[in-house]
Amino acid sequence: MNTYDIIVIGTGAAASGVAYKCKSAGMSVAVVDELPYGGTCANRGCDPKKVLVGAVEVVDWAQRMNERGIDFQNLKINWKDLMVFKRSFTDPVPENREKHLHKAGIDTFHGSAKFTSAQSIKLGDIELTSKFIHIATGAKPAPLNIPGEGYLTYSDQFLELDDLPENIVFIGGGYISMEFAHIAARAGANVEIIHRGLRVLERFDPDLVNQLTKATLEAGIKLKLNTAVEAISKNGSQLVVSTSSGDKENVITDMVVHGAGRTPAIESMNPEVANIEWSRRGIKVNEYLQSVSNPHIYAAGDVADTEGLPLTPVAGSQSLIAASNIIKGNSKTANYNGTPSVAFTIPQIASVGLTEEEAEKQGLRFKVKKKETNLWYSSKRIIEKYSGFKTLVEKDTGKIIGAHLLGSHAGEVINIFAMAIRFNIPVSEIRRMIYAYPTNTSDVIYMV
Repeated sequence: MNTYDIIVIGTGAAASGVAYKCKSAGMSVAVVDELPYGGTCANRGCDPKKVLVGAVEVVDWAQRMNERGIDFQNLKINWKDLMVFKRSFTDPVPENREKHLHKAGIDTFHGSAKFTSAQSIKLGDIELTSKFIHIATGAKPAPLNIPGEGYLTYSDQFLELDDLPENIVFIGGGYISMEFAHIAARAGANVEIIHRGLRVLERFDPDLVNQLTKATLEAGIKLKLNTAVEAISKNGSQLVVSTSSGDKENVITDMVVHGAGRTPAIESMNPEVANIEWSRRGIKVNEYLQSVSNPHIYAAGDVADTEGLPLTPVAGSQSLIAASNIIKGNSKTANYNGTPSVAFTIPQIASVGLTEEEAEKQGLRFKVKKKETNLWYSSKRIIEKYSGFKTLVEKDTGKIIGAHLLGSHAGEVINIFAMAIRFNIPVSEIRRMIYAYPTNTSDVIYMV
């Protein structure tokens, strides 16, 4: 049996801080992963996705500028070449991550970890034991529990497609479906989203989502809302998606992509053997990211049940907090105030802080400022038909409690509002700031 001070299960953002910080503190560290080293974001998530988004943004921008100095006629996505470019980012990640861990003096293992006790795991014939175990295994697609589930394509598989199918159905109306649908449609596929809810991207401001929905439809993406997928079957070379929204209907397609939510990746590890309490939201942890039922266990990222959003920067922040608490004893807690969230659709939609509905439920006194900004210079110069904002400012303090943006640079500009919320910067100070002009951030003074 191999004995360590700490075992880290996972190699993504929620794991790295713990592994390196604990090693720097003089602890013996082992890292375990059944998937390629580097985690979801770098290998099969936000980083490769953003490479594809960047390419289709070029196509979208050129199309909008057609006959305004740009000849759009022959511009198109070459999917094979784009995937080669994408892989230039992702292919080196696993080997490089493992090399860095070895260089730091951290032992690495490959395989599926199974708990054998409160402080030990087994990978095949190898058993590891330690004082602490940090779980950072992330999340996996939630089971749909429908006939034909085996015909589904998952997000990581979509990001490895050598050829883009002519017809694609996305199940679910969250980040994965919306972002991938905008990529696929502009790369030439016929795309349809089937979502059981009344609107897509339900975490975002409904007024801005309504604008984005119009942009989505104009991009040629079909939206079938308030509709459940009941089964998937095969008919020759094609797939049949059976749906129900009162009336039953079949959708014929070449590929069906799962974008209907994710679930913490913990169940297969035999957590009950280690007395790890968990639910569909993840491992139950206290404010220090320590398991409520096993003091030897810490968890961070999408596998942990916390107030933090399931985002890579949140996982990275939690990793550092967990590391500090493991090394020095429980003293650090997370601050999720001012955490921005972005869906990289075209245009982008971004949010930070409270929505109108949330602020009203809390009984806050606030004023709302909102506007569709397609006629503002920043949108008009690039023929951006759909853009807008909504900001919520507390009346008594003059501080921003929520900001919601739609537009080509929403993912960048939202960070200004996130900083204001996190560090309690009042609107009066934001207005006094001298911004570079003409930039999208210079619009901020008109939004507050």
